[in-house]
Amino acid sequence: MTRTETDYDMILVGTGIMSATLASLITLLEPDSTVTVFEKLPKPALESSNPWNNAGTGHSALCELNYTPAKDDRISIAKAVDVNERFQISRQFWAALVQDGHLEASRFIHSVPHMSFVRTPEHAHFLARRYQALKDHPLFADMAFSNEPNVIGDWAPLLIEGRDPKQPIAATLSRHGTDIDFGALTEGLLRFAEKRGITVSYGQKIVGLRRRADGGWRVTTQAAGGSRISHTARFVFLGAGGGTLPLLQKSGIPEARQYASFPISGQFLRAKNRQIAARHLAKVYGQAALGAPPMSVPHLDTRYIDGEQHLLFGPYAGWSPKFLRSGAWFDLPASCHTGNLLPMLSAGLKNRDLVKYLLGELSKTQAKRVAALREFYPQAKDADWELITAGQRVQIIKATPGGKGGVLQFGTEVVGSADGSLAGLLGASPGASTAAPIMLKLLAKAFPEKCAGPWRAALDRLVPTGMAKLSDDPALAKRTLQKTAEILGLQA
Repeated sequence: MTRTETDYDMILVGTGIMSATLASLITLLEPDSTVTVFEKLPKPALESSNPWNNAGTGHSALCELNYTPAKDDRISIAKAVDVNERFQISRQFWAALVQDGHLEASRFIHSVPHMSFVRTPEHAHFLARRYQALKDHPLFADMAFSNEPNVIGDWAPLLIEGRDPKQPIAATLSRHGTDIDFGALTEGLLRFAEKRGITVSYGQKIVGLRRRADGGWRVTTQAAGGSRISHTARFVFLGAGGGTLPLLQKSGIPEARQYASFPISGQFLRAKNRQIAARHLAKVYGQAALGAPPMSVPHLDTRYIDGEQHLLFGPYAGWSPKFLRSGAWFDLPASCHTGNLLPMLSAGLKNRDLVKYLLGELSKTQAKRVAALREFYPQAKDADWELITAGQRVQIIKATPGGKGGVLQFGTEVVGSADGSLAGLLGASPGASTAAPIMLKLLAKAFPEKCAGPWRAALDRLVPTGMAKLSDDPALAKRTLQKTAEILGLQA
């Protein structure tokens, strides 16, 4: 039996960082709107936004080498600049909420230096060129470079202790890097939204999603063992992480037919010895192995989770057909249909290195995992580390024009109906770190007249620089970095 309940202005699906960001934006922009959030799990941020399930870096391209590829003997910094620009929009949004007393910065963000670290002559040459390409850019101005072991040892002693002094190494350091507990941030945003009147319902699975004759949507939910309840809304956002593609397919919008998803799971080594964790304060990223996806770039990573400092190394890639940790084993096959099967097969053929890499990762023993750790931390002992399982990452496969080929994309993309009444977010990194600009663009597409009119003043206060490029105004970039750092309690 299905019964109809409430009509809403907006329905959001999922209680991760994306829905939490959108909920908090809406309650600030249009506080009289009726908004509800549905989550199938018993608590918020239990999937990719959970601090143990994501990288937590606060992706700003300070240390992630995959954002600065070498092209024709030149270092391309365009992607790194774009990621950093978008991260600064998120920082401005968080700072505005902190300044207004809606969030507590110390609960979700900490200053942690970001480092890149390489160990071969070829990679050292690449890192030196990368440093030269970035050091004069206003968003990377504090970056330092060294190939001297004593200097690198001052930055991160675990990297140098026990290392062969003859081994060629190089590193960069950015002291204004951050670590972000996206679980704590998500919970804070949702608490704020609920205080302002938004409702959040847990244990509610989406079992139906249909367009209404009036252009709105009917969303049907069901609790375990309960009856089905239909809700109506003029706008629906699907922020269900790996569960978004099946919901987009359920909606029947033609825009979703060209997409498929490929899940990749991850594992980390976590330091059980807290003295080791206390001696390392940095996020140290290396070069990815041949064929490895960007999300698998190895890093020795300081993390603050629930206010406590931890040290992780990884990730080690795995594979499961589930789209979520709490998903089903048939998630992947159930998402396949005639419109996306050929693009999936095409993308697989084009990414043989990735398939080879994943097979190699699946066969790794604990001894091999620790051996990989010793490339970063030579004196690592097996007994000091334990293996933990992280979350699922679902990468986008998008059909090429004509639908006969497919491309595997490492990033995030908003997919929605042509009329802007329904939207969903697909993809992974650097999604969480760029949640604010993603949601702002979504609102601009779905509600262009409101963004240009009645919402304009509030938007300008939440993100003073708007969508302007800080790269074009070094003085503005410096002021913005300093102001947000001061408000968030970070190193300027």
